[in-house]
Amino acid sequence: MAGWAIAVHGGAGVDPNLPQHRQEEAKRVLARCLDIGISALRSSLPAVDVVELVVRELESDPVFNSGRGSALTEKGTVEMEASIMDGEGRRCGAVSGVTTVKNPVSLARIVMDKSPHSYLAFSGAEDFARLHGVEVVDNDYFITEDNKGVLKLAKEANTIMFDYRIPTLVPDTCAASVENPLLMNGLPINLYAPETVGCAVVDGQGRCAAATSTGGLMNKMCGRIGDSPLIGAGTYACGLCGVSCTGEGEAIIRGTLARDVAAVMEYKGLGLQAAVDFVVKERLDEGKAGIIAVSRNGEVACGFNTNGMFRGFATEGGFMEVGIW
Repeated sequence: MAGWAIAVHGGAGVDPNLPQHRQEEAKRVLARCLDIGISALRSSLPAVDVVELVVRELESDPVFNSGRGSALTEKGTVEMEASIMDGEGRRCGAVSGVTTVKNPVSLARIVMDKSPHSYLAFSGAEDFARLHGVEVVDNDYFITEDNKGVLKLAKEANTIMFDYRIPTLVPDTCAASVENPLLMNGLPINLYAPETVGCAVVDGQGRCAAATSTGGLMNKMCGRIGDSPLIGAGTYACGLCGVSCTGEGEAIIRGTLARDVAAVMEYKGLGLQAAVDFVVKERLDEGKAGIIAVSRNGEVACGFNTNGMFRGFATEGGFMEVGIW
């Protein structure tokens, strides 16, 4: 075996004017999560356990948009979603529309391990969580003051949208929010919350796994489901690789991004980085997204067509990197 490897992300699409202290804070969180994953891999935990452990940590930190710190719906509430996939046997679990589950990725894991299904949503997922004693909290736990402010600005921006992607005019009330012409999911980049956190791991036995978790889009419609819980879109793992995606969810869904990385490796014979590059270039049309991936050979890879992506990598051979731009 070539050794273990781990990749983590905190979302693609970064405001180029993001203050330096916020950049450093994000990199510290990613580095801490890498350290947690490295320690688990050195202790011989299976890949699927490691991705759950790392994503739980990301969900518990309000810096990124998952768990505590999730983006808010149009009603100012939080609806979270997550998925996990074990490449060994291609087992998977996913949840959507959860509002009280402290760590959605762990509920997705229980769906995988302890239900006859692969995907549960809304009240069914909440009931299942309580049946299995999953830790729950009030919805207010997930809501931050920062996100309340961003929701207000996002609502102002949306009042000037021809549709959900294209701004048509700029009233004085939100001029500050649209000074930057870069857009993600139809919002000026400085109103956009990176959608997703994720982790992809190959362990020392060559087993691959991936997990992804998100609060979704700021000011999203209640009931909206993105790519993160959809196996093959936001998350995929098999005998060849583990993949987690982030960015414009609708574009990721249309391109079945995560599965396509594995497919072009299998059917075109591409290496990991070449496969990621191919999918970013050929499968997104005009969409914006980022991908992290690991291979059974202990490789790590990433690709994105956005203005930055919060990401980190480490391998058993000693390589470690945390970056944004």
